Amino acid sequence: MIDIRRRCARWLPEHNDPVIRFATTHDLPVLQDIERAAGTPFAEIGMAMVAEDEPPSLETLRAFQRAGRAWVWTCADRPVGYLLIDVVDGNAHIDQVSVHPDHAGRRIGKHLIDHAVRWATDAGMRAITLTTFTEVPWNGPYYERLGFRYLSVEEETPGLRAVRATEHAHGLDRWPRACMRAELVAWSMD
Repeated sequence: MIDIRRRCARWLPEHNDPVIRFATTHDLPVLQDIERAAGTPFAEIGMAMVAEDEPPSLETLRAFQRAGRAWVWTCADRPVGYLLIDVVDGNAHIDQVSVHPDHAGRRIGKHLIDHAVRWATDAGMRAITLTTFTEVPWNGPYYERLGFRYLSVEEETPGLRAVRATEHAHGLDRWPRACMRAELVAWSMD
């Protein structure tokens, strides 16, 4: 935490630590701002459609927030990253994890995912899944380093196939995309 405190210093009073907390209704527009900013790097690698995609609606964010499945990483109680968890076929499913580019490279996404893993473990779930771009360095390769593995099409559960069908209809399959899974018993919190 000391390194994160130093990096958040311009927003943090000396007595305030970065924290993960449940998102509040007041946070939801900030999450949309984070999502817009997090899309910017996609334009730099030729994925303008992804960069220009609208963030989740306030209604969608509110549904996750009311269900207790929306968390934020804060600096001075201002969200700089967030994670939305769904439940797909009995497993935790990362619907979205985004960090503002000004705070990238500080393991905030990893801390949020670790938090989701603890939540899923406490709920008695066996795995955590997500869908991602396979060739974007901060997507598939990043999740692979964290301990996720790519699923073959045959391994995809009905719920994951439904998620992928929605993504396909949205045009996201213009770039290679896949489902990934990590077993919670093997998750490393370091």
